[in-house]
Amino acid sequence: MNAVERMRRRLRGEPVDRPPNFDIMMQFAAHFIGQPLSRYYLDYRVLCDANFAMVEQFGLDILQAISDPYREAYDWGAAIVFPEDGLPEAHEPLLADPADLDRLKTPDPATGRRMSDRLEALRRFRERAGGEVPIMGWVEGALAEAADLRGMTNLLMDVYERPEWVEALLERCVEVEIAFARAQIAAGADIIGLGDAVASQVSPRMYQQFALPYEQRIFAAVHEMGGLARLHICGDTTHLLLLMAQSGADIIDVDWMVDMGAAARIFEPAAVCGNFDPLAVMLRGTPDEVYQATIRCLEQGGARGFSAAGCEIPDGTPVANLRAQAQALADYGGNGASA
Repeated sequence: MNAVERMRRRLRGEPVDRPPNFDIMMQFAAHFIGQPLSRYYLDYRVLCDANFAMVEQFGLDILQAISDPYREAYDWGAAIVFPEDGLPEAHEPLLADPADLDRLKTPDPATGRRMSDRLEALRRFRERAGGEVPIMGWVEGALAEAADLRGMTNLLMDVYERPEWVEALLERCVEVEIAFARAQIAAGADIIGLGDAVASQVSPRMYQQFALPYEQRIFAAVHEMGGLARLHICGDTTHLLLLMAQSGADIIDVDWMVDMGAAARIFEPAAVCGNFDPLAVMLRGTPDEVYQATIRCLEQGGARGFSAAGCEIPDGTPVANLRAQAQALADYGGNGASA
């Protein structure tokens, strides 16, 4: 059973040889192949090499073109700094004043420097592994992208002070994300992941107004193109689970603070993905602790559950811990895989 077959059968709640491993790998992957982070962010060939290494070395069931939240923001015109071996930095918001929105030029995913680099990554993935390993593209949720352009603190103030302006900004953002999602599927993506991290910081009412409708529109476009949709919101989303289930996502990630079993029941028939602690368990735990945490999550996630840490695998994670997760999946096998 190859990874694409494993994923599709798991999504249907059908028997599989083992649950899929959908860990998110970025910084760890770059350093594992001896590359500085700036090259991983700016050169699709490095990103591809790092992802192939993750599949080959740790049994991941996904190739992912995810790197950082600033691809779209960079192509909108934001000044993003890339330290040689550090995280990208946005020192000043592109929309320093609300009036700046009227002057904002909409980027084209096909020609934007960083969005087109992601498209090249997806084409390379498709060329080398199409049909064998699921390929995941990535977009920012409209609310997350608005925070990247305006600054999180500014945006959260705007929600109260000028909600109509926020909705105008979200409308601009969602159109770019839909276009980017479609371009990524055309380039070879089977799945589009959507990151909406800022959403965990808002109330259910605000999520329903400023995040959910835009996630739904992006995922509808993904499905129209024949792709699958994965929703990723970092942090404690317990208060949002019922609304996240309405997003249209086929796979929904939950972080370690969330009750995995409760999320699985709420999300049905979508698949829950997660959710052991990436720091306390994967980075700082022992291989046995990782093994046991992986099994617990699988038992709670049900017949459609996918294995992953609650968020990105931390840089510096012991290789033995990643191998322990892979061993747990192999030993678990098809247990609980029938609908």
